[in-house]
Order: sequence, then structure tokens, then C-alpha cells
Amino acid sequence: MVTTLTSTASQVSHLTCSRCGQHHSAFQLQLVSTCCQLPLLAHYDLTDAPSKESLAGRPGTMWRYREVLPVLAEENVVSLGEGFTPMLSLENLATAHGLETLLLKDEGQNPTGSFKARGLSMAISKAKELGVKGCIIPTAGNAGVAMAAYCAKAGLEAVVVMPRHTPKAFREECAWYGAEVHLIDGLINDCAAFVRELNQEGRFLDVSTLKEPYRLEGKKTMGYEIAEQLQWTLPDVILYPAGGGTGLIGIWKAFQEMLQMGWLDEDTKLPRMVAVQAENCKPLVDTFFGRQANAQQYVGQPTIANGLAVPRPLGEPLMLQVLQASAGTALSITEEEMLQGVRELARKEGLFVAPEGAALWMATRRLLQEKQIKPQERILLLNTGSGQKYLENMEGRANG
Repeated sequence: MVTTLTSTASQVSHLTCSRCGQHHSAFQLQLVSTCCQLPLLAHYDLTDAPSKESLAGRPGTMWRYREVLPVLAEENVVSLGEGFTPMLSLENLATAHGLETLLLKDEGQNPTGSFKARGLSMAISKAKELGVKGCIIPTAGNAGVAMAAYCAKAGLEAVVVMPRHTPKAFREECAWYGAEVHLIDGLINDCAAFVRELNQEGRFLDVSTLKEPYRLEGKKTMGYEIAEQLQWTLPDVILYPAGGGTGLIGIWKAFQEMLQMGWLDEDTKLPRMVAVQAENCKPLVDTFFGRQANAQQYVGQPTIANGLAVPRPLGEPLMLQVLQASAGTALSITEEEMLQGVRELARKEGLFVAPEGAALWMATRRLLQEKQIKPQERILLLNTGSGQKYLENMEGRANG
């Protein structure tokens, strides 16, 4: 339990089960809902919401949106300067493909080199606030690195479990932060099984994707930033690499909150959300198109886009809701297409993006060809990380 609530700006009020809506306390440690064993969603008292003008002069980090973030006391914030990543115009690729507006939000410029910094900064801040002494995570790479870094900053123990084939850069960085690292044969679901076995006594807080409520709250800040950086307008289409899907869900949650607070005009047209997966691991795509009832038995394969190797995402129902509510779609990209995307973004725009980010550009090209995106629409790609850590996956392929 939180014992002191000082200098709080947060207007968090309660948590609800993402399936049945049952209320849970936002002021004690929570994992998934007790009713349905599904993700919990944070809610805020926005009856006296701040104005968007109040943001002027605040620090250029995700914590500028503190009223709609769940950390209660400022001294519990564990930050490395995450958020407010640049929105870049891809003018060379846009011109080459007849597009009016092609933008990329470069999350690779976050601390620890990926968008995972947002979610793990928030989760570790709340863990600290709630008296947690250590955290554990199954990871495809970037989330483990981020958790290890923020645990180091907060003085918490960190245990990271990742697939044995994860590139060395991820493994080594976790070790430098002082984390205990375990390597497991298989994908992230196999790592999650090992986490459950290792943490049977509950010594560590499991900060797996959507198994606690607060990584989502960090990721949603991407949605706030998109609106603010575009002068409180939104793109027509947002493409997002969906593994666990926290960012896809979080961005949509941010749009709803901004509408409620009046930060977005009530007649704002919300973007079509496009979930992009790897052909080697596309559970959401298969469910979206009715090839399976759900992903609970899906078997995926490794991919050079490590973050997309999530065969059984807990957040699948929430991701499907976002795609349906936004009139969006889902599609998968092959390994060779991702490599082509990495090359094109590097050689045409000077950006060395993660394969997950490259998949978005290749998805854009396909959707343009299929006339699911119009050349005059504003298109935004969410590059989730730096390509540097993936060099081992892509070794010798620059001239493929």
C-alpha cells in the first residue's frame, strides 16, 4: 500500500477489468483482474482536467502529462528522460512514392534505445511507490533491457528471462545494469512459463506485458505526444508493430482521454490503426481475419524483429477492439521485406531503424498498392527502436 501521498498531481481514481469492468483499487499492488484474470485499465478523474495550455514550459519528457499518469508522489518517479521523441518527415520516401505526408516518430531515441523505456519507467515507478523490492520479466529483448535499467536507477532487484537466440547486445546490456539474466529455448511464451516457475513464491513483481496495469500508462504517452506534436490534430493512419500490443492499445486510450478532456476537438476524426506483424509470428493477423478463434494455441517462429515474436498475446482482445473501433486492419511482413525496409530507410532517410519499424514502411507500401491508404492521407509510422541492437540478426545483409 502507498503510505504517503505527497506533492501528487495524478488524478488516477481506479482500475477496471478490461473484460467485465469490475473496479479494482488503484492504491494497492495489482496484477491482472481478480475477476477475469485479464488486463486492468487505469481511469482518471477528469472532471477538473487540466487544459492543454498548461503543458507550456513543462519538461520535454513523458512526465509532462502527469495528471493522466498513475504515479502519486513525485519522489517515486524513476526517469531517465524518456519520451517526447522526434516526429520526422520522410520526405525522400514520400516523394519517391507519391505521398503527401509520411511521418515517423522515432522511439529509438528513447533511453535504452526503444519505446520500452516508456512502459518500464512507469511500471518501475509504480513498483517503487508500492514498496516492491524486485521485478522479473520475460522479454524478447528491449523490454528486459529497459526493466534492468530502470530497476538499477530505482535500486530494485531485476531478473530478466529471454530466448537463447536473442542478440547478444540485449543480453549484455541487461548484465551491465546488474540484472540476473536467464536464457531459455523457445519464444517469449516459453520465457513466461519459466518466470512463473522461478517466481512461484511471488518474491518479484512480474511486469510482463499487460500483467500489471502501468506499462500501458507509459506507452499511452506516445498518443499524447502525437497529438501535441501535430498541434492537436491526428494523422489519418497510424502503423504500429504489434507484438504484445501495449502501445497500440495505449495510443488509442490516450485519444479517448484527450477527447474527454477537450484536448482534441469532439469532431476530431481518429486515425485508422494498422497492426503490423511478422509473417513468422502473426497471431493477431490470423485472428483478425478469422483463421482462428483466438491466439491461445498459436505457435510462432523466431523473427529478426524480436519484439514481434509474441505468439499468444494477453492483450489480443484489446488489440482487436482498437482495430475494429478505428476501422483499421492487420497485416504481416516477411523477413526479406523487413530487411529491404531497413535498407530503404537507412539509404533514403538516414535512419537505421529496428526491423519492427522497417516492417511498417513495407506495410505502407503494400497498403498503398492495395489502395487501402490514399496518397493524400497523413501517414505516421511508429519506429519502436534503434537498429543497432539487431546487427547480429542482420549481419552481412546490408547489400542483400
